[in-house]
Amino acid sequence: MPKKVLIVLYYWPPAGGPGVQRWLKFVKYLPEFGIEPIVYAPQNPNYPMIDESLLDEIPSSVQVIKHPIFEPYAAAKLFSKAKTETISSGIIRKEKKQSSLEKTLLYIRGNFFVPDARKFWVKPSVKFLKEFIIKEAIETVITTGPPHSLHLIGLQLKQALGVCWIADFRDPWTTIGYHQELKLTQKNTEKHLALEKQVLQEADTVIVTSFTTQKEFSAKTNRPVITITNGFDGEVESENVQLDEKFTISHIGSLLSKRNPEVLWKVLSDLCITHADFKKAFQLQLIGKVSEEVLEDLKAYDLVDNYTYFGYVKYSLINDYQKSSQVLLLIEIDSEITQGIIPGKLFEYLKSNRPILAIGPENWDVGAVLKKTQRDPFLLHEDYEGLKERILNYFNRYLSHQLEVKKASIAAYHRKELTSQLASVLHKTRT
Repeated sequence: MPKKVLIVLYYWPPAGGPGVQRWLKFVKYLPEFGIEPIVYAPQNPNYPMIDESLLDEIPSSVQVIKHPIFEPYAAAKLFSKAKTETISSGIIRKEKKQSSLEKTLLYIRGNFFVPDARKFWVKPSVKFLKEFIIKEAIETVITTGPPHSLHLIGLQLKQALGVCWIADFRDPWTTIGYHQELKLTQKNTEKHLALEKQVLQEADTVIVTSFTTQKEFSAKTNRPVITITNGFDGEVESENVQLDEKFTISHIGSLLSKRNPEVLWKVLSDLCITHADFKKAFQLQLIGKVSEEVLEDLKAYDLVDNYTYFGYVKYSLINDYQKSSQVLLLIEIDSEITQGIIPGKLFEYLKSNRPILAIGPENWDVGAVLKKTQRDPFLLHEDYEGLKERILNYFNRYLSHQLEVKKASIAAYHRKELTSQLASVLHKTRT
C-alpha cells in the first residue's frame, strides 16, 4: 500500500508565482516512489498573483481537500487596494520612500498578525484535520512555509495525534530579507524567535532549500535538517532554439526595491553611451512584478528606450522568454541574511541553456550551484568593472553568434530526482 502523506500548504493553483512550483512538482512525482500525496489548501485564499494555467498541471489522481480561511487583507484593501496587494506580494519600498499609510500597514502586518496574516487558519485547520487524519489513517504530515503559520498546524497536529511531522522551509523564518521591514516590536521579535525555535525542535525532520539555511537551523535544533533545493521540470532545451534578434537580458520574477541593482543600471547606461552598437542592439526585459523604484532608476539612467516591462506572465509562457533570451539575469539583495537564498528561477534558467548573469551577496549559496553546473560565477553588487567586462564579453560573443554555455549535466536538479530525495526521507519516517 502507498504511504499516505498529508501536505499542508497555502500556495496552490490557481496561485501564481514561485511559491507554487515546489510542491506542485513534488505531488506530481511522489506516486512514482510509493507515496500517496493528499493536499490540504485554503478554500478562499487571497493570492497576490493568479495563474489559471497552473490548474492544468495538477495530477488528476491527487486528492485535494480545502477548508475556508479568514484573511485580514480584504479589510486592509478598504484603505488602499494597490498598496495592500504590493505589500502582500513582498514588494516593500525603502523606508524613506514609504508613505504614512504604507508604514502603518507594515506595522499592523508585523505586530498584529504573528507569525503572519494567515494565523487565523491554524485553529480551524487543526480541528478539521484531526478527524480527517484519523479517518484516512495518515502517518505523516508535511507543512510548507512561508507562510510560516502553517507550521503551527503541523505542530498542533503532532502534539494532539502523535503523527510524524516534517516542516519544509522554502525560505528562512526570522532571517528572511523582508522580516526586518515589518517594524516589529521587541516583544513580537521575541515571539517570532520562540515560535521558530519550537517548530524546529518539535518537527521530526526539517527540510530547507539552501546550504546556509541548513547550517543556520542545525545550530538551533538537534532534529535532522536536510537540504532539498528547488529544481526544474521537463527537458533541457536543445541547441536549435530561435534566439532573440536583439541582445536581450531578461529578468524573470519579482524585482523588489532592495534587490534593485543600481550598479547594473549604471553599467548598462555607460555602455549605451560609449558603444553605439550596444545601445542599438540591447534590450532589457522585465517579466514579473517590478517595484516603482526600479522603474524610476531605469528612467534616471536613461534606459527607458532600452527596456520592456511585461508585468506578470503566466508560467506556461515563461519558458518561451527564457529559452529565447540572449542572457538571463539573476539578482539577490546585497545582504548577509540573503546568502542562503537560492531562487527557484535559477534552475529554470539552467534548463534554458542560456548564459546567466548573477549578481548577489558575498558567499551566496548560488555560487555552489553555478560552479557545479560549470556556469560563470556570480558577481558582487559593487563590482562595476567585473559587470562591465562580463556584459561586454557576452555582447561580443552575441555579435559573432557564439553566445553559448558549457554543456554540463544539471540532472541532479530535475524535479523527479529531487522528489526521490524527499521520498527517501518519507520512507524513513514511519511511525
